[in-house]
Amino acid sequence: MKKNTKINLLLLIAVAALAVLPLALGLGDHKEEPFTGADAQAETAITEIDPDYKPWFSPLYEPPSGEIESALFALQAALGAGVLAYYFGLRRGRRQGEQQARERDPEESTAERA
Repeated sequence: MKKNTKINLLLLIAVAALAVLPLALGLGDHKEEPFTGADAQAETAITEIDPDYKPWFSPLYEPPSGEIESALFALQAALGAGVLAYYFGLRRGRRQGEQQARERDPEESTAERA
C-alpha cells in the first residue's frame, strides 16, 4: 500500500471518528437541543446575562426552521468545498501537464527556463 493511501485512509478514519464519537458517547444528551450552533448558544447566554439586550442589527433573511438553516449552511459548505476542490484540481492538472511537456521535450523546457 502506498504511503499516500495509508495517510488518506487514516484521515478518513479520523473524520469518521469525529463524526460518530459524539453520538456514540451520548455527548449532549443532557441538553434540550444537543447540537445547536454557536450562534444559538451565544444568543441564549446573552439573554440570560442581560434580558433587555437589543441586537445592533437583524439578519437579512431568517429561515423559517432550523432544518432549512442547517440545509443552507450545508449548501454553503458544499459550494466552498467544490471551489477549493476545483482550484486544487486545476493546480494539480497544470503541474502534471507541465511535467508531461518537460518529459516529452526536455531540451525545449531547459531553453525556456534560461
